[in-house]
Amino acid sequence: MPKAVNVRVTTMDAELEFAIQPSTTGKQLFDQVVKTIGLREVWYFGLQYVDGKGYHTWLKLDKKVSSQDVKKENPLQFKFRAKFFPEDVSEELIQEITQKLFFLQVKESILSDEVYCPPETAVLLASYSVQAKFGDYDKDVHRPGYLLSERLLPHRVMEQHKLSKDQWEERIQVWHEEHHGMLKEDAMLEYLKIAQDLEMYGVNYFDIKNKKGTELRLGVDALGLNIYEKDDKLTPKIGFPWSEIRNISFNDKKFIIKPIDKKSPDFVFYAPRLRINKRILHLCMGNHELYMRRRKPDTIEVQQMKAQAKEEKHQKQMERAQLENEKKKREAIEKEKEQMEQEKQDLMMRLYQFEEKTKKAEKDLQDQLQRAMMLEQERRRAEEEAARLEAERQAALLAKEELARHSEQQKKSQEQLAAELAEHTAKISLLEEAKKRKEEEANSWQLRAREAQDDLIKTKEELHNVMTTPLPPPPPPMYDHLMDDNSDDNASMHSADLHMDGINDHRKEEDRLTEAEKNERVQKQLKVKTSTSHSQSLARVMAHSHLYLRLSAVLMIADKNSAACVVAAIQLNNQEELPAFMLICYCVTQH
Repeated sequence: MPKAVNVRVTTMDAELEFAIQPSTTGKQLFDQVVKTIGLREVWYFGLQYVDGKGYHTWLKLDKKVSSQDVKKENPLQFKFRAKFFPEDVSEELIQEITQKLFFLQVKESILSDEVYCPPETAVLLASYSVQAKFGDYDKDVHRPGYLLSERLLPHRVMEQHKLSKDQWEERIQVWHEEHHGMLKEDAMLEYLKIAQDLEMYGVNYFDIKNKKGTELRLGVDALGLNIYEKDDKLTPKIGFPWSEIRNISFNDKKFIIKPIDKKSPDFVFYAPRLRINKRILHLCMGNHELYMRRRKPDTIEVQQMKAQAKEEKHQKQMERAQLENEKKKREAIEKEKEQMEQEKQDLMMRLYQFEEKTKKAEKDLQDQLQRAMMLEQERRRAEEEAARLEAERQAALLAKEELARHSEQQKKSQEQLAAELAEHTAKISLLEEAKKRKEEEANSWQLRAREAQDDLIKTKEELHNVMTTPLPPPPPPMYDHLMDDNSDDNASMHSADLHMDGINDHRKEEDRLTEAEKNERVQKQLKVKTSTSHSQSLARVMAHSHLYLRLSAVLMIADKNSAACVVAAIQLNNQEELPAFMLICYCVTQH
């Protein structure tokens, strides 16, 4: 028995592994795959592999798998991909699995930049892709950043505009919100409706050259053949719709397109290899077959498929409507349940608050009872205090009356004292005035004392001179008039004759008193007079003690007795007692 061959088939959303026999044909493997995934619109798809030279090639269904140039691996690798594309996806794609496979393949072609898509269209397509995956936008579920890990835009678009992922997400989210209520299947179909209008959608490109050797590109799609310049895949230079092509053929590397109009020249180009021409011819035949099939009535199989798809869609719509109704009912029930739960919580909260209020009221009642008892005690104490205060008030009233009497008496005493104070104040004013006058008199007496001191000093000097100088003998009286008359005539020469005749009374020389003895006698008489008047003068001075104190500086000129004499001299210094004044001054000088 031949050894089985392991095969791995990768669809757009799954990986399938099979064990096939060496005699298994491509058709058998293809049927096993579509049966596994539940696909009935098989005419759009094929199995693609990488040949030994590294080129992508479609598996031939009429030949054995083992006989084709599949890269030798274990397991053998195949990709289940759309080989032909419809003209209108909304009319031709019937099954949801077909729509999903086309959606995933076209999306991958756009994201890998195999199919060019403008930035604005790319954002719109991304929003349908998000709707197909996440459903309706819900701000509570779809938090910021829910698209950061998704691959939604071509790298070229993101590099072209230099926006952050958050900014791209914000733009896609705006469109996602607009698709609210759209089914995931409808979102994928809307994606394909927009994508089928792109210039590179469903086109298979091949490098070719014309007769002149100019490098060109050949594009094969569902509507015909197009010739492009080497660097421009978007704008075809020449177009050959299937309806205008009569025949296509190749001879080795040469490929010929014959138009229906026989007058038009054939278009000839050259492929790099014969295998490329075989692949081009195979794609042209398949696309032309589908092109003609679309323009014929649907086969019974397609009609059944469409009816079944329509019924399934209607059933799904009904189920969706029912689901929406149930969802709304469930939401209403949930809302009502939440409301009831909220009301329950509110009631529980109110009950709790009521219990708290009850406990608080009971506590307040206990507190009020305690306060009432305390207030009753306070009231009793207050009554006792009031009685005590009343007694004190009565005593205070009696004391007030007593104080009123005392205040009246004090008022009278104060008036009397005020009168006495005024009287004494007047007396003090008079005494102050008298004091001022006495001070002025003392100052004047002090001045006089100084003058008297000066005079006393002068008198003392004069008396000293008198006491020390001997007195000349007195001239005879009879010659006075001669002295007076002739004093001015001749002062240089004088003479007189002294006659002793007739004088019998001649005293003896020893009986004469000298001038010194006379002065001594006078001094003794003055001392006697001074001692008698000394006590009287001192008494008068003591009567005026304030003058005596102010004259103390003057009294320091002599000893104690002399001071008394000076005071007496000051008291006698007037017109009537001038001789006594002089006498006292003389006594002071002697002391």
